[in-house]
Amino acid sequence: MRLNIIGQSIVVLSFLFSCSGPQEKTNSGIESKTDFVDPFIGTATVGHTYPAATLPFGMVQVGPDTGNKGWDWCSGYHSQDSSILGFSHTHLSGTGAADMGDILFMPVVGETVFDAGDKENPASGYRSRFSHSSETAKPGYYSVKLDDYNIFAEMTASQRVGFHRYTFPESSQAGVIIDLEHGMEDVTQESSIRVVDNQTITGYRNSSGFIKDQHIYFCARFSKPFETVTSYIDGEEGEERNFSGKVCKVFLRFKTEPDEKVFVKVGLSATGEEGAMKNLQKEIPGWDFEKTMEEANDLWNEYLSKIEVETINDEQKTIFYTALYHSLVSPNLVTDVDGSYRGWDGEVYKTKDSQELYTNFSLWDTYRAIHPLYALLFPDKNVDFINSMLQRYNEINQLPINEYGQNETYCMIGYHSIPVISEAILKDQEGFSYELAYKAMKESAMDDSRGVGYMKKYKYIPSELESNSVSKVLEYAYDDWCIARVAKKLWKMDDYTYFIDRAKFYENQFDPSTGFMRGRHADGSWVTPFDPKSVSILNQGDFTEGNSWQYTFYVPQDVNALIELMGGDEGFCTKLDTLFNTDPSIDNERAWDVTGLIGQYAHGNEPSHHIAYLYNFAGEPWKTQEMVHRIKTELYSSGRDGLCGNDDCGQMSAWYIFSALGFYPVTPGMDYYVIGSPSIKSAKLHLPNGKEFVVKAESASDSNYYIQSAMLNGKNHSKSFVKYEDILKGGLLEFNMGNTPQTDWATKLNERPASRIND
Repeated sequence: MRLNIIGQSIVVLSFLFSCSGPQEKTNSGIESKTDFVDPFIGTATVGHTYPAATLPFGMVQVGPDTGNKGWDWCSGYHSQDSSILGFSHTHLSGTGAADMGDILFMPVVGETVFDAGDKENPASGYRSRFSHSSETAKPGYYSVKLDDYNIFAEMTASQRVGFHRYTFPESSQAGVIIDLEHGMEDVTQESSIRVVDNQTITGYRNSSGFIKDQHIYFCARFSKPFETVTSYIDGEEGEERNFSGKVCKVFLRFKTEPDEKVFVKVGLSATGEEGAMKNLQKEIPGWDFEKTMEEANDLWNEYLSKIEVETINDEQKTIFYTALYHSLVSPNLVTDVDGSYRGWDGEVYKTKDSQELYTNFSLWDTYRAIHPLYALLFPDKNVDFINSMLQRYNEINQLPINEYGQNETYCMIGYHSIPVISEAILKDQEGFSYELAYKAMKESAMDDSRGVGYMKKYKYIPSELESNSVSKVLEYAYDDWCIARVAKKLWKMDDYTYFIDRAKFYENQFDPSTGFMRGRHADGSWVTPFDPKSVSILNQGDFTEGNSWQYTFYVPQDVNALIELMGGDEGFCTKLDTLFNTDPSIDNERAWDVTGLIGQYAHGNEPSHHIAYLYNFAGEPWKTQEMVHRIKTELYSSGRDGLCGNDDCGQMSAWYIFSALGFYPVTPGMDYYVIGSPSIKSAKLHLPNGKEFVVKAESASDSNYYIQSAMLNGKNHSKSFVKYEDILKGGLLEFNMGNTPQTDWATKLNERPASRIND
């Protein structure tokens, strides 16, 4: 049994953030954007976000784990829980698969206990109850009162170091548990712990789960010497100070005075204990928790201030800046402070000039809006991501598909590194080798695995030969269009001809008799029975996390041809109307990951994300405005349940950012964005070239979401799209909003966006 300290008061003198107090100013006098970020948004229902302390794209995400088993705990935290396992140092944001949760620390008071216990009876282990009312989370900071121990726990972070501050009650049985068995739905394969001295611990965890081969080293330094050490090696307790096994844990014991603060700094590395030590010493050499927290806050303000918005109300501003925050927490750093990193082949390398490399690329999700957002506002960082992809190609001859922890998971489809890389090339962004990038893209597209070989042979993928056949053809066709565009730019015309032909293979999955994309057999016959509402989950059936309703509209590279396949503008818009108004039920009991339904539109799943913008292509932009407004207001909120689906490393959030600004990258790689319905009063985009692009919609309100007219740099703008080059030049895009549809604006052919393969 553990000893619970009851009835002792705790005096918390620490700096506390307040989500509802007066807004602060940064040192420069500019409004602090971090005051409008609530990391708890998305931690309820199926958002799968976390409230851990982290920096933009940081290696460390240090924060609470309330569970590590089951769908709801992919990030390790869910708002339905009332007890905490401890504070681990790595987390995935918004993913639909669980992993990370490495290097768990738990401050405790009482007897030595190495089992976490269960939620039904937290006292059965070291787990502690807590109240959500005692939690605070802001960018770079998290705190909570551990009720069972009367401990106030706080966390902040640098890029590679988690910094803990624990305020203990008076006790002769205070201590900290380090648990290397803990992880999200994974299994520890090997671990080790070394007591370097009475204030320093190093260790290692190798795990296998969704990420097959995860390697994490750590170095922890305590501000207070510990008096005793209790080791745990594969179920056996002892007094070892240098030990290894499959499962290693350690209990560090010390005495505390009333309200005594104990600090712990934990450096991470994938290269070794020495790397973790270097990271710790370089980034947080002292013990100034407040300074580290303030530096984290300042860095977040720097990133968030790339967009300055005036909104209808503070709730909308919170949704906006939290969405921007969630778009900037991954991918995640893998290089140490000296440029060392564990390569994708398992060897340790060192980059030139300490170049930074990254992992955790959820590309099936993020190529759609997050990487276009990076390309627009953070191109240098996006180039770092591309160089990380190319370095992986150099080492193992593969571009990422769905990579986490420098391991390929292959859990999603497409080869969506390609649109990320191609967009940067087509936008003339520098900092990587175009020739190497093209070579890597082409090899990815020519690899016969995952149905590509069948697609080459049949010009579609036979349903009986490959799972998710229809979705794969549609997504490969878009990726191939991206390659073709780069081939043309680089004057590789034979390749251009080949890949532009493959970009049309989607036509072979379209059944004109039903008007839907549909599976077909190797003999050319259509798969029967056919129900466009039937959803495929977990690599079964012809579609990926969706159904034919959603995937029928997935031809971003050739929207105008799709319109013709559906009988022209009227037929296309009628089909879209039916999509949004069909019974929202899903014909599959396993469709737990198809969420955010408006009719058969599923905003919780990425294949739907561009669909509301397609009315513009067929001359009915007011319907886009209406539907985009509905999605923003019905499916996003400032509550913990404010996301209708997995945030998927920020893709759900990036959709909101673009859509609030009033435009969206329907076809990443095109030179324009499609206009929707701006919901901000104004937004100033600070562009990387030093210019500013301002969007104003001062008449926007909850009821005024229809565009009446628009002006670009003082001139009438009658087009339902805006060019990338016009944004890059800087300027002013103004919208006059009203509460009734303006059916004459942007309806003519030359006023619509166009997407044609041969353009």
